[in-house]
Amino acid sequence: MTPAPQVSVRRLGREGQPLVVIDNASGQPEALLARGRSAQFQDGGASYPGIRAWCPPDYLERVRPLLFQALQQVFGFRRGVSMDVSTYSIVTTPEADLAPLQRIPHYDHADGEVIAVMHYLLGPESGGTAFYRHCRTGFETIDEARVDAYRAGLAEDEREYGMPPARYHVGSSERFEEIGRVEAQVDRLVLYRGRLLHSGVIPDPAGLTSDPAHGRLTINMFMRGR
Repeated sequence: MTPAPQVSVRRLGREGQPLVVIDNASGQPEALLARGRSAQFQDGGASYPGIRAWCPPDYLERVRPLLFQALQQVFGFRRGVSMDVSTYSIVTTPEADLAPLQRIPHYDHADGEVIAVMHYLLGPESGGTAFYRHCRTGFETIDEARVDAYRAGLAEDEREYGMPPARYHVGSSERFEEIGRVEAQVDRLVLYRGRLLHSGVIPDPAGLTSDPAHGRLTINMFMRGR
């Protein structure tokens, strides 16, 4: 018997931003893995350190009522939600090849109406996602009013500390303080505002591969609320 979805809500850091976790989300993680492993991947773009492939979001039908409940009650979207993008994603870039901005936590969108959705298809061995506060500015989220001050803070960091080391960021450092973490679990879906500073947790950077049968395969989505 397929376990029923289980929902929990956490609050992160000083700003209290919500993190919604839905376990047993799809009820079909093996089928989603099989679909992802047969997908046609391509370069993920300048900001993403890996490859992506289109993922039809039709499988969310099972959890749609819980998703809309979370989007309404937790994130305050009352007038509707649209899907911006839905992709299978695999982190592949060796640490030595990371661009400077790929070595530190990032935010996806300064627009507060965008919700990032991460669907883990593998277990704790694949890592998870960590959330951060920028030490110099104290920012945990970057909205349009903070973009300039945040960029200035990053420039000050570089002047004081030099370039970020060529590695995937994990844990606290002189630049960023970790304020929360969610562990990957099979069929775990998490939702958070795209303006939150975050970074993927990569337990074994040396083992990264572009082979979908063995890579760090997840599903990533962005939803826009009104």
